[in-house]
Amino acid sequence: MTLELTVADEVRTLVPGFTHLAIEARGLVNGPSTEASSALLDDAARRLADRLDGRAPHEDPHMAAWRAAYTAFGAKPSRTRNSAEALAKRALTDGGLPRINVLVDVYNAISVAHLIPVGGEDLDRIRGGMRLVRAQGDEEFVTTAAGEETVEHPDAGEVVWRDEAGVTCRRWNWRQGPRTRLTEDSTSALFLLESLAPMPLADLERAGAELAELLEKFSPGARVQLGAPE
Repeated sequence: MTLELTVADEVRTLVPGFTHLAIEARGLVNGPSTEASSALLDDAARRLADRLDGRAPHEDPHMAAWRAAYTAFGAKPSRTRNSAEALAKRALTDGGLPRINVLVDVYNAISVAHLIPVGGEDLDRIRGGMRLVRAQGDEEFVTTAAGEETVEHPDAGEVVWRDEAGVTCRRWNWRQGPRTRLTEDSTSALFLLESLAPMPLADLERAGAELAELLEKFSPGARVQLGAPE
């Protein structure tokens, strides 16, 4: 891995069962959603339904662990769901999953199929290393509201991902900022898969391996580096 990723001790103390797996990919080819990426999302929704077997997403033990983690840093998990639970709820509705672009479709499909939060960041837009920390409350999170750029500040104690320029994702993996999101022009990316106990380490590694394989399939010739869980 060329990008430094660190998790603050205060986060590990708050949620001891946290593990993440990073994938760096370069030479990617992105673009509008295709029939193939759309089919991948449909298949992921079917896999999710089989996995849940009639249960709601929040009843899954892994999602329950994420709800407890959100509660631990002061968020209300029924209102601000982790990214995997939010996608899973959409996958089970008649409207189904959104189609964004090929790379986002691919990692959203992995998130839904494995019921695990997965994020994608444009490596070329990250400033310095990435850190998972508890916010002081004065950090800048640049986002959009009503089509206009606006600056928010996380709550003090909130768990956030950030780089040297500011917060890149609020409430752990709830809302990503537009500065580092993957666009149709992105050619280099960092993908983060995040798990909590009781998810077995082997399940995290399986999801990561599947994502790496799909990246190579959708971007032949891409250089994909799969890290070890940390």
